[in-house]
Amino acid sequence: MKETASLLYSVFKLRIGMAIMLCALAGIAITPGAAPGGWQIALLAIAVLLSSASAGAFNHYVERDLDARMQRTRGRPFVTGRFRAGPVWLASIGLMLLVAVGATAIAVNPFAAAHVFLGAFVYGVVYTVWLKRRTWLNIVVGGLAGSFAVLAGAAAVDPALGPAPLILAVVLFLWTPPHFWSLAFAYRADYAEARVPMLPVVVADGLAARVILLHAVVLVLLSLTLVAFGMGWIYALGAALGGAYFVHACTQLVREPGTKTAMRAFRASLAQLSLLLLVVLLDSWLLGA
Repeated sequence: MKETASLLYSVFKLRIGMAIMLCALAGIAITPGAAPGGWQIALLAIAVLLSSASAGAFNHYVERDLDARMQRTRGRPFVTGRFRAGPVWLASIGLMLLVAVGATAIAVNPFAAAHVFLGAFVYGVVYTVWLKRRTWLNIVVGGLAGSFAVLAGAAAVDPALGPAPLILAVVLFLWTPPHFWSLAFAYRADYAEARVPMLPVVVADGLAARVILLHAVVLVLLSLTLVAFGMGWIYALGAALGGAYFVHACTQLVREPGTKTAMRAFRASLAQLSLLLLVVLLDSWLLGA
């Protein structure tokens, strides 16, 4: 039972799903206006987690042939046979997404529901099916998945979407490529073997590192502009500290391109995003931004 639960946690990518759920809560917190009721916020958070889980499972389902060719992923359940790919899985994944979108449309509003759907669609279909095997721009477009979670939360407060949530959504859009490229840099031999054209596979190490750094610098600078749109000192301090840490790690990657520095940049990206979302929530709730 414990092993099955661990496998389901992996297949549904619940760790990523929790981060995406926090993006939706940050979208609610950062948007001016009357927040929805507590039960609506809870339902939206669960719906975003459910839609993310459906997209994550679909990703595992579709990419089982790629996963079998990569050292990092060849132990995934659809590869090892612990889970058998088939119509039951596809039906379950589709039902999860339908429940998430339908519940949001009924309990919150259709605009929030549309963003919940688009987040899963971009990751599951646009990124996984259409782009991943074809172009290094795959994860650039795929970065919209997290952005739609922010917009889902924002639309629950105000479907018109003001500048603050739009900026945060763009920050999430810019965050995803350097986050994933750092991981792909560390495992570029795996991606090359599987013939997945991630940026670190198709360009020289030095250029890939500089592109990662450029993305990090731009997203951090953009995140700091939210101070001009109502965020207070808690947010400013957290965004600056987390951003400086991420940029420093990416600078080290440029100076010494390699697996160790790439993994440091990857871990720094996770720390930066976690801190950023946390201070959005703390600043909005404690200072009333």
